[in-house]
This record gives sequence, structure tokens and C-alpha cells, in this order.
Amino acid sequence: MTDERPLGAAEPAEPHSPGSPGSRASRRSETGPVLAVVTLGGVLGAAGRYEAGAWWPDPAGGFPWTTFGVNVLGSGLLGLVAVLAAHRWPERPLLRPLLGTGLIGGFTTFSTFAIGIQRLITGGHAVTAAAYLLATLATCTAATWVAARTARALVWRRE
Repeated sequence: MTDERPLGAAEPAEPHSPGSPGSRASRRSETGPVLAVVTLGGVLGAAGRYEAGAWWPDPAGGFPWTTFGVNVLGSGLLGLVAVLAAHRWPERPLLRPLLGTGLIGGFTTFSTFAIGIQRLITGGHAVTAAAYLLATLATCTAATWVAARTARALVWRRE
């Protein structure tokens, strides 16, 4: 087996040597800014979610309107952000992690949604739980779709 590198060419970097593209140090330096903006957005989104629940608490045994509203709003915002970040502001690579993963991810809440369904069922409100489950899935999907379509129309109009 012969070495086909040109004479004087540098040895290839070891796959795990510091600074090589696949090294931990390299991945850490690439993900540091992303982690920072996701954290910042997550803190702000979670604070917003907490405040929404404090201002409009869900009634015990009733339809969880606040959680439903937060998740529908977040789904719509995610559809908007995903399209605009990808097609209108692609030169801003931290925008999507900041707003999509961080802010909206911290604001919306799958865990509270799931716990709400479980509590409704164990509290004898299975019909409300089923309505909540189906309404959330349908409305969040529709909100994402409508917002993404609207954002695409706005982007294409400006081009």
C-alpha cells in the first residue's frame, strides 16, 4: 500500500485530536453559541409559560384552556419562525435555535399537556380529556400549517 499524498503534505489529523473537525473541542466550540441562545430562549419561554399559568390557571376538572392556548400560540409561532429563519434570514444561524428551540420550546409544554390529560382521566373527566387531546392535536397542527403558509406567502411576495 502506498501513500498517495503529495510530497510535503501534512499528515491527516487524528479523528479525535484537539481541533480536528470531529473532536470534542471542535464540537464544543461550534455548539457553545447555540447552547447559549437555546438556554436564553428557554429561560424566557419558560418564564412566559409560568406567567400565563399564573394569570389564567386551568380549572380543576375543566378544559385546560391556558395550556391549550399556550400550545396553539406556540405552534403557530413555530411555523412562522421556521419559515422565516430558513428563507428570510438564513444568514442568522442562531435565530432558529434562539426562537424555535429555546423561546417557543420553553413556552410550549407537552408535559403539562400530558399530565392534564392524565389528571382529567383519573378525575373522571374522560370526555374532557379526549376533547382536549383531539382539539390540541388538530388545532396545533392547523396553527403551524396556517402560520407556515402565511410566512411562505410573505417571503415569496418580497422576493
